[in-house]
Amino acid sequence: MQEGYEVRRSGLGQFAALLFCALCVLPSIVEAAEPRDGAHDFDFLLGDWTAHARQLPDRLKGSNNWIAFIGTEHHSRILQSNTNLEEFEVHNAEKRLHLHAQTLRLYNAETRQWSMYLTDVYSGSLDGNPLVGHFSGNRGEFFRQTQYNGRTILMRYVWFNISPKFARMEQSYSDDGGASWELNWVCELTR
Repeated sequence: MQEGYEVRRSGLGQFAALLFCALCVLPSIVEAAEPRDGAHDFDFLLGDWTAHARQLPDRLKGSNNWIAFIGTEHHSRILQSNTNLEEFEVHNAEKRLHLHAQTLRLYNAETRQWSMYLTDVYSGSLDGNPLVGHFSGNRGEFFRQTQYNGRTILMRYVWFNISPKFARMEQSYSDDGGASWELNWVCELTR
């Protein structure tokens, strides 16, 4: 009888050891599964930049005629929060074109996503349909559905945090539900 007891105790001991190991590993698995906090994803943009931009004015028409711009861009944090504001101003002297824009970026700690609102402080307008998304590594993707020339399209912004002295933003449109994208705006930032 004593011998059978030892076998059972040994089996119970192995089970307890396995259970203990599983309980030790479980918290690290749960931690790894939690979404990352992206509250500082846009910190790389804070400050002043020189902006070199290209625009495809005839969008979703198969055009290949780009217009180049040069100017400045400034990104600042609002009230020491995770919210930031982009101020963008570029021009093309040859075509006498001047573009300015502002983007308000808000981070939602609950969803761990950014909402990007396109604004125009000169006309007093705020587009209430934000681009929403997040970063994965040094690449951030943001999407929204919008109207363009009477059609419902998808808009995508992609931000690349390339280095402390170089960043890139691309805007693309899709009129086929995201199956294909037409690049129509590129902005390369340098310090």
